[in-house]
Amino acid sequence: MTTTLTPRRPRPPAQPVTLRARRLPAYAAPAVAVAALLLAAALVYGAGIGGPVLVVVVGALLYLAGLFVAANAVEGRRSARNRTWSALIHSAFVLAVLPLASVVWTLVSKGSERLDANFFGTSMNNIGSRDANGGAYHAIVGTLQQVGIATVITVPLGVLCAIYIVEYGRGRFAFTIRFFVDVMTGIPSIVTGLFVLAFWVLIVSPWFNDGRPGFSGFAAALALSVLMLPTVVRSTEEMLRLVPAPLREGAYALGVPKWKTILRVVLPTALPGIVTGIMLAVARAAGETAPVLLVAGGGAAINFNPFENNQSSLALFVYQQAGEASKYSPARAWTAALTLVALVLVLTVAAKLLARRNRLGR
Repeated sequence: MTTTLTPRRPRPPAQPVTLRARRLPAYAAPAVAVAALLLAAALVYGAGIGGPVLVVVVGALLYLAGLFVAANAVEGRRSARNRTWSALIHSAFVLAVLPLASVVWTLVSKGSERLDANFFGTSMNNIGSRDANGGAYHAIVGTLQQVGIATVITVPLGVLCAIYIVEYGRGRFAFTIRFFVDVMTGIPSIVTGLFVLAFWVLIVSPWFNDGRPGFSGFAAALALSVLMLPTVVRSTEEMLRLVPAPLREGAYALGVPKWKTILRVVLPTALPGIVTGIMLAVARAAGETAPVLLVAGGGAAINFNPFENNQSSLALFVYQQAGEASKYSPARAWTAALTLVALVLVLTVAAKLLARRNRLGR
């Protein structure tokens, strides 16, 4: 019996194994973005249906669609979905930053017109509608005094209230406090101004003013403290709840009393977040107009005494100058708004640096 052996065919050479997948070139995404904007501009302006804002919106939609198509053709459907969602997240970030950048640019461009010594060193006393001079010195003094007094009143009360809710509060009483704090968070500023007007200005202040109601910066500080209190309480409460329980348990295991544990362990750990909440409350108080108008009355002269006579603030100064029938008033209003934002920014940075220094020093 004869056996025929079939010769084996030679195997093709092995292909090199690679882990690299096909990817779009680096210039693909910018090219798609430019093409999308050009196409959006052609569609919007060609049809005459909008302006630059609509061009950006349509361009963003076309960019997402074009990026998905290009990535799906080169990298596959899974990578295309990943690129599209990443681009959508980045687009949302840009859309969130654009209004802030626009506000900052507008403030700097329009508010720099009156950045001079006269604006920061004089008041509006005896300044007419045809006078180009006049500044916001009286409003800066009023803002610093009112917000400072409100902060001194609010911060201890808010922090202690939050400590009670988190560390000691149990049962219906703590739930009631938390409920009313939540309700106070949504109270309009005009309501707090009316409350202080009805209670302090019309009832309490006549006892110290020969029977006559007295407007003052202190009354405005009381109204601002009512607005600041719920923000301080809620932010401090959330920060205290984020402190890990093992830190407290370790202090208790070493025999440290509860009050000292709160003072030396819990509060220092939550201090950066507490400072952030306090500065948010300060920023809100510094920008309020209605309470100051109702209980402080405003004024054009400088008043260093917050307990007597009318007193203005930067927010109220902006409101008044924006409504004045003078060609010099808008410049004063923009510069005062820029000053208010810069003042809040400086206070926030200083508070952050102070909290960081105290934390690193422990």
